[in-house]
Formats: sequence, structure tokens, C-alpha cells
Amino acid sequence: MSEPNSDPINISDASREGRRHSILSDFLPESLPVPSSFIATSPIVREILSRDIDDCSSEDGHDQEENCAVTSDSESQQLHAIDAKLAFHPNAVSYGCGYSTIPLQDVDRPAPNHHDVDESIHAELWLLRDNNILPPKGPRRKWKESALGRLYRYLFSTNIRDHEGPILSQEQPTEATPLLQDACPDEDEFALPTPPPDEIHEQWEEAVAAHHIKTTWQREAKTLVQYSAPLIATFLLHYSVTIGSVLTVGRLGMQELAAVNLATMTASITCYVPVQGLATCLDTLCAQAYGSGHKHLVGLQAQRMTWLLWVLMVPIAIVWWFSEPILKSLVPDGETAALAALYLRVLIIGMPGVAAFESGKRFVQSQGLFHATTYVLLVGAPLSYLQNWLFVFRFGWHFAGAATAMAITQNLLPVLLILYVKSIQGSECWKGFSKKAFTNWGPMIKLALPGMIMIEAQFSVLEILTIAAGQFGTAQLAAQSVLVTVTSTSFNIPFPLAIATSTRIANLIGARLSDAARLTAKVAVVAACIVGLFNMAVFIILRRQIPMAFTSDDQVIDIVSHAIFVCAAMQVFDALAAVSHGILRGIGRQSIGGYANLFSYYCVALPISLSTGFALDWKLSGLWAGLTAGLAVVSALELFYLYYADWEIAIAQAEARMQSENIDPGNKGFNISNQQCDR
Repeated sequence: MSEPNSDPINISDASREGRRHSILSDFLPESLPVPSSFIATSPIVREILSRDIDDCSSEDGHDQEENCAVTSDSESQQLHAIDAKLAFHPNAVSYGCGYSTIPLQDVDRPAPNHHDVDESIHAELWLLRDNNILPPKGPRRKWKESALGRLYRYLFSTNIRDHEGPILSQEQPTEATPLLQDACPDEDEFALPTPPPDEIHEQWEEAVAAHHIKTTWQREAKTLVQYSAPLIATFLLHYSVTIGSVLTVGRLGMQELAAVNLATMTASITCYVPVQGLATCLDTLCAQAYGSGHKHLVGLQAQRMTWLLWVLMVPIAIVWWFSEPILKSLVPDGETAALAALYLRVLIIGMPGVAAFESGKRFVQSQGLFHATTYVLLVGAPLSYLQNWLFVFRFGWHFAGAATAMAITQNLLPVLLILYVKSIQGSECWKGFSKKAFTNWGPMIKLALPGMIMIEAQFSVLEILTIAAGQFGTAQLAAQSVLVTVTSTSFNIPFPLAIATSTRIANLIGARLSDAARLTAKVAVVAACIVGLFNMAVFIILRRQIPMAFTSDDQVIDIVSHAIFVCAAMQVFDALAAVSHGILRGIGRQSIGGYANLFSYYCVALPISLSTGFALDWKLSGLWAGLTAGLAVVSALELFYLYYADWEIAIAQAEARMQSENIDPGNKGFNISNQQCDR
């Protein structure tokens, strides 16, 4: 393992050495100032974990010996942990979240687990093979020198050598060209054994130091697909639970469809979004606890967050129970408000499951078990469809049946996740319930609040637009339910792509590969355009079939088929905004994206939506036109900043952050990965 550079990093010098000087640096700082609570998360994490470790030392000798044994067992996993820079960390993932979120500012990079170390080694191996530093996995493909063969090589080969020369031009033979090409193969065309991880990592460090590592758009496209595809499947699976409920309710009538939209958006803004925002701090706490070897603290952090969320849900449940007069004051149709209040009262039953599942997701993710949630949803989602059919149609519970199915599914998902942990994988981090879960809440709340505030600020816009749609009548609110559902579903494709882009760019920046990071950003922007155009084509082509899947009411179908053209245009900007924000997060400029999002939503989208919707009487089309304009502005602002930004300084700042985390004078050199449980 290479020694960290002990020389102080001069960021200004690194900026001057950048390949492109940022013309924005004269009037726009690289990272806009934010409150200190949004930045100083590392000391808070250290405080939380050090307190728990102190509590660990006060336990009896048996527990102390057991916990320290866990730490010792983890030492073998930490051999390359500090250098596991190419692993995929889908941090702050809120599965089923239908709208882009604003990630935390400068959240600590989770300590790698053994899955991350293995993945990082494989990523290093791929790039070393692409650059012909290590032999290929198998015999190198012989490309035919035909036009079709060269085109195939250009599109699918990730090898650097295949793209160094002009791909579509026929190479002219020389005196040194062998007459029999197949008779004189290069020695690297034969498969050789894959080196051990230590040797791979050593060669990787040497190649990076010598600036020998390059990448291709084919390799980056393949990596982004590999990262984002499982997340897309999981996001869609989770959101399909909501889709099933809306589809079922839509068959009951226009008023019921409008009510479920009002209830769902109210539940999201008052409960689901705050829960997701608060739980994001576990992305750091659980991962740091696992990576440092204190695996029993992973379960403790999850317990503590679950209890905290359950306590906070008590006043929320009271508001939901008495929500009918509040909703009636916001929506003209009293019957729709009454149905929405009924839906919320039934959903109170599912509140505990929502909190437990959010904590449970982070519990398994910190251990590198990212597929656990997918497996749970593969079982839970079909069961939710069955429950909707049974309760709504078979048992005749009608609207209340759909709410009951949703509440039961919300409690079923954490139960299935517990069964997965107990029966399959992940139980090593669970040491049972502990009284310590009721202590040390202060630092955790301080760490969690910024995530909740940032996400809540953006989701509030959607609630405002839903209330505004209710002012146009029940049919318009029912149509809004359809549009929100389909746009949320379509967003579950570019949002995982943004997460994959953020992680890949952050990894390449951490490895000091700025050229490769720029190439990844370009590939991601092109991919966002492709995804946006695909979603737009689907919306336009199926503009009448989509609403017909939700309702049989002709008035609602006509409204949706007309307004969906605006939503179709929004798809391109929605994808670009998500991916550009992911790029900003990858280079450590998420504050730029955060301010751009808030400005675009509240200063552009909301005024235009209300003006076009009410003043111009465009109604639902006007509301979505404003949102489209806001997304266009935010994507333009972020892409403009990225085009003129100096990425070399991002590398210097990343190295400075790593050094400050490894050596913290304020904590007397405290390093979580080296702290032992015993005294």
C-alpha cells in the first residue's frame, strides 16, 4: 500500500496547473458558503462513534472481548481499505424516491467493507487491462480489417490500443507488416493468470503515478450501466408499490384517484421525506462503524435511528388522524379531502414499517449487501398487488382497502428484510436490542437534520403544485395523480444514473484521474439525453394509453393526454438536471447544485407554474410548464458551471480532505479505523 503524501497541498498551485482555468473563479467561488452544520460532519461522526466505543469499554469482560475480537477480524479486510477508491458507494439512496434530492454537503466517504475492496480491485484490473499494463482475461480478439469490423471495435472495444489510431481508416501495409497476420500474434494475445490483489494494486499505484491510466467512453459507459442497472430495478420495484395502489384506486372513480394523490403527497411531505432525510446519516455512521471493524455498532446505529423516527412519528400520526379539516381548507372539494383524510388515517398503521425499512436498508447497505433490498422487493411488490386486489375488489373494502394494502406492505417490507438478514446474510452486525439505543441522540440529530431540511425544501414544491391542482377541480387533481405517478416512474431511470455518475467521478477524482473523470461526465450527459429522449418518446407515443391504464374516466384521460406533452418535454431537462447534479456531487461541488436547485424551484418554477396555471388559465399544463422551466434553468446553470470549472482543483481538495480526515489535530490523531475497543 502506498504511503500518503505528507506534503501540504497547495490548492492554488493545483488550480494554476489545471488544464482549463475556470473563468468563473473571478466572481464565483468553487464552493458556495453554507452553514457550518452542513460541512463539519466528520467531527460529528467521530463524536458519535467514539462515545459508543467508550460505552463498549464499560461493558462486562465477555462483551468487551467479543467486540474487540470483531475488530481484530476486520484487520484483514482493512489491508487495502484506505486505497479502495474505485468501489461503488450508492450513498444517500432513497429507494422509490420520485424526485431528485439534494445530497448532504461534504458527507464523509464511508469506510470500505470487504465487498468494496473486492470491487475496487476489479475496477483497477479492468483499467489496467484496458491500458495493456496487465494481460487480457482471455485471448485478445482479432479484429477484422473490414469496415464492419472496425465499426464494431469502435463501438464495443474498451481497449485503449484499439482507439489510438483512426478507427474507420484502412491501415496501409508496410515492409514490417507480417504476410500472415495470424501466424505472428503478440504475446499479450494469450491469456495469462490474473495477478493477486496485492500485485494488481501495486501496479495500479505505479501506473497512476506515471500517468499511464487512460479510459475510453466505452469503458465508462459500460461501468455506468453496471452501476445503475441494479439501482434502476430496485427503484422501480419499490415505486411499483405506489403505482399498484394508484392503479387500483383509479378503477374506483375520479374522486378516489384525486384523493389518493392528495393523501400520498401529504404523507410524503409530512412523513416519508423527513424519514428518508433523517435516515441518510446512517449512510455514514453504519458504513464507518462497519469499516472500522466495530460491527456491533452498525446494529446499534440502526436501532437508535429507528427509535428516533418512531418517536417523531407520534405527532405526525396525530396530525394525520385529524387531517380532514386541514385538507378541506386546502382543497375545494370536501368529499375528496375526506377520502384523503381516510387514506392518511389508515396509513398510520404503516408508519412503524416505513421507519424500520429506511433504517434496515442502511443496515444492509453498510455491509455491501446492496441486493438485499432488491430481493425483499421482489417478494414484497407482488404481494402488494395481491393485497390490493383482495382488499379493494374481493373483500369489497373499496378505497379503504387500497390504503390497508399500502399500510400492510409498508410493515411487510422490514419483516422480509429481517428474515433475509437472519436467514441469508448480514446477521453478524446484529447483537440484539440494546439500552444504548436510547442514548447519544443529540449528535445523531445534529448530523441528520441537514439532510432532512435539504430534501424537505425541494419536495415542498411538489406539495404546493398538488394543492394548486386541487383548486382547478376534482378532474384536474385526478389527472395530476396520473402525471405525478408516471413522471416519478420515469425519473427512476436517470436518478440511479446520476448516483452511478457521482460515484464513478468521485472515485476517479480520488485516484487523481481528472481526464478520465471528465470523460465520464461527458458520457453521463450523453446518456442523460438518451434517457430523456426515450422517456419523452414513450410519453408522446402512449399519451392516451398511459392515462387509460389508471382510469376509465374520459375527462381525466383527455386532461392527461393534453398535459402529458409538457411532461414529455420535461423528461430531457429532468434527466440532465439529475445527472449534472450527480457530476457536481462527484467533484465536491454539491453546494453549487443545491443553490441552483433551490433557486430554480422557488424563483423560477413556482412563479411560472402559478402564473401560467392561474393567470393564463393553462391549468394543469401551466403547472407542469413552470416545473419544466425550472428544470431547464437548473440543468443549464449546472452544465454551464461544469463546462468552465477547473477540475484539477477538485483533485487537490479531495486529497486535502483525505489528509484532514486521517490526521485531525482537534481529535488528537483519532482515527476511527485504528481505534480499538479496549483501553
